[in-house]
Amino acid sequence: MTESKPTRDGFGEALVELGRKNPDVVVLSADLTSSTRANYFMEVFPERFFKMGVAEQDMIGTAAGFALMGKVPFACTFGIFATGKTWEQLRVSVCSMKLNVKLAGSHGGITVGADGATHQALEEITLMRALSNMTILIPCDYIEAKKATLAAYSFAGPVYLRLGKETVPIVTREDDPFEIGKANILREGSDLTIIACGIMVAEALRAADELEKKGIGIKVINLHTIKPIDNKTIIDAAKHTGAILTAEEHTVMGGLGGAVAEVVVRNYPVPMDIVGVNDTFGQSGKPHELVKLYNLTYENLIERVKLLIRRKQGFRSKY
Repeated sequence: MTESKPTRDGFGEALVELGRKNPDVVVLSADLTSSTRANYFMEVFPERFFKMGVAEQDMIGTAAGFALMGKVPFACTFGIFATGKTWEQLRVSVCSMKLNVKLAGSHGGITVGADGATHQALEEITLMRALSNMTILIPCDYIEAKKATLAAYSFAGPVYLRLGKETVPIVTREDDPFEIGKANILREGSDLTIIACGIMVAEALRAADELEKKGIGIKVINLHTIKPIDNKTIIDAAKHTGAILTAEEHTVMGGLGGAVAEVVVRNYPVPMDIVGVNDTFGQSGKPHELVKLYNLTYENLIERVKLLIRRKQGFRSKY
């Protein structure tokens, strides 16, 4: 059985590792310390941990100040608060000066579950993509979350890390490469490409396994970096498979799908489809129920793949 862990656990463990390596690493939390796993760092380095209370905007301003003094601040809270409440502060105080602030938004997507729409971040990729100088990382599992956190530390400039609450299957290996701006090809196939991020990577791999039994070869790409996006890997996939399906636990407006579509339409147009949450807010429920309700399962991916392959065949017949 595949092991499962939350991505936020990988983030918390990486913070402690970074704290041991560099005394300039500091962590700030807007009230949700244990929920974001920032408590891992707090317990080992209490003198470098700062509780900001329910004051997310102040947290970003303080983080910017730390960065100006040569520190490496990691500011942590739920994704919806990290990006929504603080957007102006991120724009003016962090991104405009390209300050070395790392922002960790936990509890991304509908799998937050019972907390409901107010706490289910479905818009952060869109919000962060619009900010110049912002880098966006969405690890797909616990192992990759550790790597993404370490990479964010080594990267000069603002970084947004999207993390999840629930456990997700571990689909990457310790020795898999992780490079900001470089997507990872997890599976080869020639009939269609699925480009996914976060929890949808595991669903994409499962869909590919099932489709292989039917003689359909799916290329699966883990696009862990939304910005800067890996143009080359996307264009190569379009040329090789002739159709692209994207999958994200996020609104279909301006997220992963929109970012990939911008690359495809400008460089090598092929039939595309976008799987995600369709212009609606989330709601309270059990995570597995919400995933099914919003059509974010491998079964739904399989159906969308079949429809897209038909479009691909029609597209080819016209040209």
